[in-house]
Amino acid sequence: MKLGLNLIAAACEKGGIGVDGRLPWKLKSEMKFFSDMTTNTQDNTKQNVVLMGRRTWECIPQKHRPLQNRINMVLSSQDLDLGDAAIVCKSIPAAIEMISSGSLKGKVEKIWVIGGSSVYKTAMESPNFHRLYLTEIRKYFECDTFFPDIPNDFITVTDPDVPQGIQRENGIEFEYKVYQRDNNDL
Repeated sequence: MKLGLNLIAAACEKGGIGVDGRLPWKLKSEMKFFSDMTTNTQDNTKQNVVLMGRRTWECIPQKHRPLQNRINMVLSSQDLDLGDAAIVCKSIPAAIEMISSGSLKGKVEKIWVIGGSSVYKTAMESPNFHRLYLTEIRKYFECDTFFPDIPNDFITVTDPDVPQGIQRENGIEFEYKVYQRDNNDL
């Protein structure tokens, strides 16, 4: 079975996803959605992988690293030793290889790509791309990091685990959207 990459992100108007290494908004329900989607599995003997770039790892507050109840994998060209906190891989294909036939074989239900910008772009171009779960925040925030352009062959689809319609919190409107490549075979 081919392992699919699920991407999960939140972006404001103009595609901003972060500023100064943090989220520019505080939306507890959106953070709960992120946590639930990346943690929950149908098979309780498996866990999900959260796959991220080194800078994303470093932006997670120390007290929250590693992200609990998930296998943390960090992409880096550097030789990093994160101990038991996270597995370091050089590339997305190397991570997929480790998950599908290496030490993690049979232990992983889903792979969730959680950032940053270049990792999202590479994952969307991967033959293993499955779906993009994007929270579209309907407000502008000053950002220095942006979500890459969504390819033209991506279409919106429905996922029964994703709330429908406009959500509201702290005076901010947002909507959960799910995209996949048209004619996706994963």
